[in-house]
Amino acid sequence: MRLTTKGRYAVTAMLDLALHAQRGPVSLADISERQGISLSYLEQLFAKLRRGQLVSSVRGPGGGYQLAREMQSIQIVQVIDAVNESVDATRCQGLGDCHSGDTCLTHHLWCDLSQQIHDFLSGISLADLVTRREVQEVAQRQDMRQCGSKMPRLDKIEASAVE
Repeated sequence: MRLTTKGRYAVTAMLDLALHAQRGPVSLADISERQGISLSYLEQLFAKLRRGQLVSSVRGPGGGYQLAREMQSIQIVQVIDAVNESVDATRCQGLGDCHSGDTCLTHHLWCDLSQQIHDFLSGISLADLVTRREVQEVAQRQDMRQCGSKMPRLDKIEASAVE
């Protein structure tokens, strides 16, 4: 069983958006910088998230993306589903043709595991993650790093003042 990069990045980007929602629309460039996800990849993901009615876009200066609903009503499984990702522990994508066209011995075990994972992710909202202390600590560190990269370095300011 594996969740691909697409699903992981979609959840990460949505969590970043939720963490910064109080500041208004969030640009994909800011998410890209904080999370280390390419801007073009985020554009593809957010097109799917918008079609899934999880985000909405705001045009113009100060534009970006915002959550389309309250973060309490957005479940992690909805984010994964919106980007056409599945959490499937079977090797046959649940089709049951895993052993020479027939169901293998462990097919139903892996189907049950897939259902457990789906149920687990259905029980977690963006709000649940946003309120976690460790998530807030990581977000604060990322914000500080991003803020520091946008501010002019003190040694460069001092050097230009001397000249």
